[in-house]
Amino acid sequence: MVKLTINQWAEEDRPREKLMRIGAENLSNAELLAILIGSGSPRQSAVDLMKEVLSDCKNNLNTLGKMSIQELEKYKGMGPAKAVTILAACELGKRRQGARAEERPDLGSATAIYEFMHPKMQDLDVEESWILLMNQAYKLIKAVKLSYGGISETAVDVRIAMKEALLCNATILALAHNHPSNNAVPSTMDDRLTQRIKHAAETMRIYFLDHIIVTDGKYYSYRESGRL
Repeated sequence: MVKLTINQWAEEDRPREKLMRIGAENLSNAELLAILIGSGSPRQSAVDLMKEVLSDCKNNLNTLGKMSIQELEKYKGMGPAKAVTILAACELGKRRQGARAEERPDLGSATAIYEFMHPKMQDLDVEESWILLMNQAYKLIKAVKLSYGGISETAVDVRIAMKEALLCNATILALAHNHPSNNAVPSTMDDRLTQRIKHAAETMRIYFLDHIIVTDGKYYSYRESGRL
């Protein structure tokens, strides 16, 4: 019986395509390892090769990680490059277990937003606009620079702001921009932008937390000023 290579499988069954379609958590250990090694041997696919290796390890990834390069190379189709790749992946998994989860900044107040953004903006001689995307606990998911340039104002595309929020599954967002003049008083353009962001966020059912104007040493908060 002729053994099909992975490239001859139906596309929905190929490990790489499956990962992109349904997520890494839904693949077997053999399929994940097959993605790493890329290919098997003329007599078996990468998935079948990894099933054989895992079977000899009693399907225990800890046991796999303790194998030597020489032991892995005994399998047909497993060269030194593939063996090194597998052991490197096992070591990364071990190190991840010992690593602490990344602490996400809590940006639930105007002061917290200002303290987060001030170091990025304090030396700028032109305006920058950023959106801060958060989860329901006001923890930062992602900070995105929307625009750069201009001494008195900078253009912000509200559509990009909303797109970024949706892609990150953010439920809360804040807007921040600096005034190089060091005058924290909002302009008419700032007011208009605030309303545009507010309306767009309401349409997308995203909570618009605040619009902060950052200067060196002080800030203006639309929320604290009762304008949101």
